[in-house]
Parts: sequence; C-alpha cells; structure tokens
Amino acid sequence: MGSSVDFIYWLDPDMSHKILTCLDDPSDLVRVSCVSRSWRHYVIRKGLCKQLCLRMFPQLSRASYVVEMNKSGSKEPEVGSSYSMECQSLEKDHRVYAYLARACTSFAIVGCIQETIGASSTDNFPEESIDNTLDARDDIGGRASYWSSKGQKNPDVPETLTYKLVCPICVITEISVHPFQAFFQPGFPIYSAKSVRIKMGHPNRSLDTSADEKYVWTYISPEFPMAQENRLQKFKLPQPVLCIGRILQIELLGRIQRQEMDNLFYICVSHVQVVGRPLSPAFSVEIREPSSGTFLLKCDQLAKCPTQPAFSNESHAIPPDYVQRRIRDFQQIVTMLRENVVEVVEEEDWDEDEEVDDFEDAYAL
Repeated sequence: MGSSVDFIYWLDPDMSHKILTCLDDPSDLVRVSCVSRSWRHYVIRKGLCKQLCLRMFPQLSRASYVVEMNKSGSKEPEVGSSYSMECQSLEKDHRVYAYLARACTSFAIVGCIQETIGASSTDNFPEESIDNTLDARDDIGGRASYWSSKGQKNPDVPETLTYKLVCPICVITEISVHPFQAFFQPGFPIYSAKSVRIKMGHPNRSLDTSADEKYVWTYISPEFPMAQENRLQKFKLPQPVLCIGRILQIELLGRIQRQEMDNLFYICVSHVQVVGRPLSPAFSVEIREPSSGTFLLKCDQLAKCPTQPAFSNESHAIPPDYVQRRIRDFQQIVTMLRENVVEVVEEEDWDEDEEVDDFEDAYAL
C-alpha cells in the first residue's frame, strides 16, 4: 500500500474527469468522495454530482440556483477566509444534487395524479367527465364510468386530457391509459386513439395576454402506438422524466372508431394512471421566469420522505382520493336503497360516521 498512487493526480486531468463521469450511480459518486480528502475536493470542485443529475434529467438545466432549507451549522464565510464563497457554493451544490440523485432512485413509487384539470372536449358533461378517468372501476352504481370526447367527422382531430400532479416536482416513469369499450352499443366498439404522447410542464404565468399557450412544456415524449383493446395499456417513458411544475397532459392522437348512431369518430377513456416518485417535501421549486421555465430548486434534507416502494410497477396505482370517492359512492348507494325500502329508518337511528368506519374496515380487508 505504501507504493500506491492516486490516479487523479497521476493521470491527465481530462482523463481523470472522463473516468469519474462514467459512474452513473449516485451512490458510487458518494463513495468516491469518501475515499480521501483529495478525492472529495475533486468531486466537489468538478461538480460531478450536478453533472450526473443533468445527465439523468436534462430538465434540471433550467435550475438557475439551489437553496438548502433548514441547513444547520452553516456559516457565512469570514472576510479574508480561505473558505471562500465559491467553495461554499460548490459544497452546497454537491450536497443538494447528491441527495437529489439518490431521491430520484430511492423515494417511494406511487400514483402521481392529484386531480383533473380538464379535457379538450367532453361529449356529455358531467356524465362523461374527465373526472371518471381517476377511478379504476368500469361501472359505478350501475352506470359505465368513462370520459368521452365530442364526435368528429375528421379522424385526425386530436384530444387532450390534462392533470395536476401531487407535488411540484416528480420523477415520472410511466403512464397507463385504458380505452373504453361500449358494451351497451352494437358490436361492443372500443373507442381508442391511434397513439398517445405525453407532455409535462408548468402553468404559463406570463403577463403577456397575447400568449396562446396556457402551459410551458419542459418535456414532450415520442408517440406511443395504442392498441384497440379493452385493457390498461402501459406506456413506459424512454427514461424517467423530472416533471417540474406538476402539469401533465396526455395527447390522444388519431381516431379509430365511429359511433353507429351518428357516424362520427370518438375517443373514450375509462382510466388513466401516472406512476412515479414524488420528491416533495424534500424538494420544491419556485418558477422564476414563466416564459423560459427557469426555476429555483429548494432542498430540505430534514423532511421525512418514504424510501421504500409503496407498490411494484406491476400493480395498479390508487389515486390519493380513491378511498374517499368509494365512501361517497357507498353513501349514495345506501341512500338510494333507503329511499326504496318499505320501512323507513328514523333519522336518529342512522349513524353515518359508524357506517363510514365499517366501509373503511371492509375496504382495508
């Protein structure tokens, strides 16, 4: 060991940098920085953790600055101190991006849709609203649950479904769409699209009232062909995408199925899932320039975030408000039944809280 040498100083600097940038696992870079003081200084000085994050998520190129929240023990550099502002900034970036790289691969995998924003068109509102796509059930209270576009003579007219995600910064890995099959129509037609495309971004808060776009898109996926089949179809992104701004839009491109009664083309969807890793509350963003999409990245390493997957990639994501909707549906069914029974139960005998608790216990089983 006495004759061992440090290759970082023996090799050409460009070669050492090229070797270390081949590491694509954030934990490997952290181990490298723990080898020795000189290696740690090298990793921090070259910004290797930031470079790794930028390779993993090109969307981070829009981050203009990073801030550490609740950082204990941090001190402003003294005047004339060798611990310069530049060194402090480099160390801060190293900590934030090292944690971000680990979070993007270790935080829990969950369903990432918080609520719907809207559809480009709806045939019968609210019966065929986009809200129906958040419920995995095909039938609710004896009625088919799905979203339907308006009919079009031109099969090339696209449609969009826009959703708000659970937090301002998420790593999205795949989107699933279930085309609707109309069992109540002759031939049981399936109203799928020809293909789908995914957009992610944030609201356009520009003061320019002439701006046509409501959103600034920071990522647009390739087109994925959709099968005309009655099943949940998964569309895995070529690589995980960092959605900054919590807006996700699904473009449904091309129409296949005509409706017999009016000879128009429709697209209908019964269920949508968005799967990924929410990074809040450990990370948050503040959009600085609405038109360009530049943002401030905030990191709070004291925030408690789950690190174990909530479910496997093969299981179905459950929207955050799924159980609450099930409870409301249950209450509606019970109310309908009570209105039709011969013996009416007196109001004081009805304990709504107890019935809701019974339903939650049954659902948990």
